[in-house]
Order: sequence, then structure tokens, then C-alpha cells
Amino acid sequence: MTTSPGDDAPTPIRASLQDGTHPRPQLLRRDWTDLSGPWGFAVDDDDVGEHEGWHRRPVGPRSIEVPFPPESPASGIGDTGFHPVVWYSRSVSRDELDRTGLDEAAPRLLVHLGAVDHRARVWLNGVLLGEHEGGHTPFTLDATEALDPESDEQLLVVRAEDDPSDVTQPRGKQDWRLDPHVIWYHRTTGIWQPVWLEAVPRTSIRSLTWTTDLPHATVGLDVELRGPVPAAGRVEVVVSHDGRELARAGVAVSSRHVPVRLVLPDQRNGQSYEELLWSPESPTLLDATVTLSPAGAPDAGGAGGAGAGAATDVVASYLGLRSVAVAEGAFVLNDRPYHVRSVLAQGYWPESHLAAPSAEALRVEVELVKSLGFTAVRVHQKVEDPRFLWWADRLGLLVWGEMAGAFEFSPTAVARLAAEWTEAVRRDVSHPCIVTWVPVNESWGVQHIAHDPAQQAFARSMADLTRALDPSRPVVSNDGWEHVASDIVSVHDYEADPEVLAERYGAGEARRRLLDGFGPAGRRVLLPGTTSPDAPVMLTEFGGIRYDTSEGGTEGAWGYSSAGSPEQFAEHLTGVLGAVTASPFLAGFCYTQLTDTRQEANGLLDERRRPKIPVEVVRAAVRG
Repeated sequence: MTTSPGDDAPTPIRASLQDGTHPRPQLLRRDWTDLSGPWGFAVDDDDVGEHEGWHRRPVGPRSIEVPFPPESPASGIGDTGFHPVVWYSRSVSRDELDRTGLDEAAPRLLVHLGAVDHRARVWLNGVLLGEHEGGHTPFTLDATEALDPESDEQLLVVRAEDDPSDVTQPRGKQDWRLDPHVIWYHRTTGIWQPVWLEAVPRTSIRSLTWTTDLPHATVGLDVELRGPVPAAGRVEVVVSHDGRELARAGVAVSSRHVPVRLVLPDQRNGQSYEELLWSPESPTLLDATVTLSPAGAPDAGGAGGAGAGAATDVVASYLGLRSVAVAEGAFVLNDRPYHVRSVLAQGYWPESHLAAPSAEALRVEVELVKSLGFTAVRVHQKVEDPRFLWWADRLGLLVWGEMAGAFEFSPTAVARLAAEWTEAVRRDVSHPCIVTWVPVNESWGVQHIAHDPAQQAFARSMADLTRALDPSRPVVSNDGWEHVASDIVSVHDYEADPEVLAERYGAGEARRRLLDGFGPAGRRVLLPGTTSPDAPVMLTEFGGIRYDTSEGGTEGAWGYSSAGSPEQFAEHLTGVLGAVTASPFLAGFCYTQLTDTRQEANGLLDERRRPKIPVEVVRAAVRG
């Protein structure tokens, strides 16, 4: 949503009323300009572009539809070959600059890039704005000094470098071979999340980090500022629900990090405090307005604002009141044991690959997951678009936040994964939907963790780094097997026989046998470390039943087991889910998977998101 700078409203839209299109849903200003659409595009296989000055002129002659990766049909390119360096360019008009709100009160122009895989350099009018490494995380560059005030057109150029053979990069499901094979898919090169412009004051709000403390009825907020620290300035925060103010606090600014603590008096009533808690069954969101004001400005946090020019910066946000923990073998949501019913999703579309085909498609994805009876989703090997998290927050869906893995263990891979994962956690830490962090999956990048103390140390350090960044959520150190210092013991098991599953996850000695020896994949479930024997156990990959409904069949289609008809598929699905949901000790599960994805024909839905069997049959099996 963009708004005209001519609108008189002094404050931004309320977060609960935004339409899911804003690329940064928890920090909204009323004016911004989306740069999605056609850009100039060129491949640079010989890597001569920078030497030849491509950053100083429009790139061509081809056109690409941003933010779709060039490998995808939606981009208009559809080239799945190896192209380690690609270039983009776009002319930004004066009207587009005006729509950012650029004026004397907001003189700084910011360029936001949601994700560029893997390394990016960005220029405006031939002036280098900066660079970023990490293909799944956003970055922001200040373009103010590069603006040409005499021109009606500003030239924005992006160079992206993504070496398909570099397995030290966090790649996730992106194939290092030319063609997709087994569980890996086409690469995602370059821009694959929104690029957008925004104007801000000289000193502005850079980020917001929300925390909640249910026992003490408080909300914490860390406000990070950009620009010079205003002398005697103040940050004012107002939290409300359905237009009713719940809490307000003002804090003097003394540095670029401003901690704010808000007390919610209504939450002290132990008989009614649960009414505002967030959960999948009741996804209540609270609105927030955060105002940065200069010295001597009137109160700017109210509904009407402080009047024209009084506030330096005003942003809208939202939060959810909820807690997550693990205790006595259970996953705990809002102080109550909560059985997690999750599905694995690849976040991949046939027409647009890792990029969502639209903001609307992300809403539909969340709705589909919930319609099938699941309460949670594990977006696999991908840091998902923040707009997906907005819909999960809004509609009530638990999310496991997972990092895309590298495939090599080396100092370079360690540094890259730690840096990008830090950015991912900081980006998403305030979303109430995210309830678990997964920095490593199935020993990817630490293939010899069972024997190598260095790899064990890395997995422990990634788990501890995550806890240092966010101590409020459980962490899975290595999803699937070979755990060190995990808060949840997760197991991957693609056994097709429901009777075997029922015995393996039955009562009595089954749990001890599982944790003390080799797991279903022939790897030890627990390695020596600090994982508690009372940690909850979850089956986080199972099922994977292939039932290919595509006309003529998908070339190379496969699954971990198979069904030849809708009746067989329903029977097999009901059998394996029944065995798992009957387990007396599993604290939750994650079924593989939501949709068919290229050669993986093991989805509950086909790749076009069409159910293979009636939704009510799936829902009944999922709910046990």
C-alpha cells in the first residue's frame, strides 16, 4: 500500500488494518514506493560489467519482472543456466520519489532490498551506495547524497553475484548442479524479494524489537535509531487494541538504542488476562504507535499526533502477547502444554520459485495450512518473506524459523552462516507466530558432526548464538538427528508402515530406545552435550507419500513411499498420521509435505495448491 504525500493524516495506518502488501509489516510509515515491475536485466558471465561501467548506465537489452528470480517463468527470463553475475537497472521517476514523502521534514531517501542472492552491490546515478552479503536477509542503503536534484529520473543499478558452485554459501534447497535432482530445486539468483523506497527524517527509527513478559504484565521494546542522536529527544510508545489504549510510556533519548518498558494494567487481572493472549486459536494482535520527537515537542503519541512538524518520526507496529517454552517433555504455549500439528512447506511456486507469485499468494498459503487442520508450519531451508509472517501473525499459525544450510564445513561457511542467521533472527524476532528457531538441519554443512568435535562445537555455538539473540524461544540445534544442546529433540522418520511407527513411538521403552541409540535414519539422535533427557520429542519429518496427480506424470517424480489412487493415498495418509498422533510421548509432529515441489510429488496438494484428496479427509487425519 502506498499513500499520497498530499494526504493530511499525521500518523501512519494502523498495523492491524494494513493489507499484507508492505514488505516490512512491523515498522510502517504512511508513505513508501514499491519498485516491483520491469527492470533492465543482463547476465555478465565474464564478469566485465563493473570494469566496463555498467553501473553508470541502464542495463539491457532484456527486461525482467522484479522481484522474481531470473530462473523463474514469472521473471520473463526463465533461464536456468549457470550465470554467476547478473545486473539490474531501473529508472526512478520524480513522481515515485514524491510518493516516498521526500521533503524538508523527511530529507533522507532509503533504498530497501528484501533479499538479493547472494552478494549485492548497489549504485544510484553511478554512485556506489553500498553492498551486502547474504541471500535471504534484507538490507537498507541511504541514497540521499547520490540524488541528482536537476534530473527527473534517477538511475538505480544492482549487481548480484551468486556462484552456483560455492557450497559455503547458505544455499538451502538451491541445486549446485545444472538441473534439479533428488530434493534440490533450481537456483534463485539475484533479487527475489521486494525493492522499495522510503523517505525518513535526518534522525529516524531504524528498527523495533518487541518482547513480552506475561507474568509481570509488561511489554518491552528496544528502539534503534538511525542518524544523529537528538539532544533531549523522546520516544513515545502507545499500545492499543480495537482503538482502546492499553499502555503508554515515554523515554528520554540518550543513545541510538532506546529501551522502553510498558505496563499493561488490564493484564494484572488473573481472571481475564488470557483474553488478549495470542495463539493459533485466538490470534489477537495489539497495535502500537512509536513516535520520536525532538526536545520540547508536545505529546505525539496520541491518536491525533502532535501536529504538523512536531514529531521527527512516527511509525506503526504491532505485537502479540504470548510465551513459548519447553517443560517436562512438552512444548508449552502461554504456560499450557500445546501439541504441535505442523506441516513442512518448501515455499516454492512453479511460476516464481522461491519468490511468492504475489502478496496474496502468501495469505492463501497460510489459509491452506490452517484449512488442512495444522496449527504450525515449518518453512524448510528458507528465510520466508516477512509478508508470510504477517499473515501467520494475523490468522494464527505457528512458524518454525529455519536457516538455509550451507553444504561445507569451513571457516568461510561458519562465518557466512553465523552472520546471515544473526540477520534473520533479528529481522523476525518480534513476530509472535515464530515459536522455534532451527539454525541447522540434518547435519547439512556439518556432515561429520558425530565424530568431529569442531563441527559439534559449531552446532552448539549456533544454538547458543540464537539463544543470545533471543532467549525467549526454544532452539533446535540440528533438526532431525545428531542433536547437541537442543531444547527440542526432533526426529526424521520416513517409515511407511503405520504398525512400525505405532511401535516405534508407543509407550514405555520406546522413548528411551529412540534417544539412547541410533535413530530411524541410522544416525544417533543425541550426541554428547547438554540436551536435557526431559526435552520434548517431536517427529519433524515423516510421511512423504508420493501420489502424482499431474497429467502424464511428473518426470522423475518420487516420494518416500507411494500411492496409486486417491483412495490408497487417503488410507496411507490416515494410517501414518494415526500412528503418530496416538503416540503418548511425542509433543508434536511435522508432516512432509504441504505441496508437490518439482520432482517431489509427495505433497498433500499439487504444485498449484490443489488438494489431492478432500480437505476434510486430511483435516480429520491431522487432528487425530
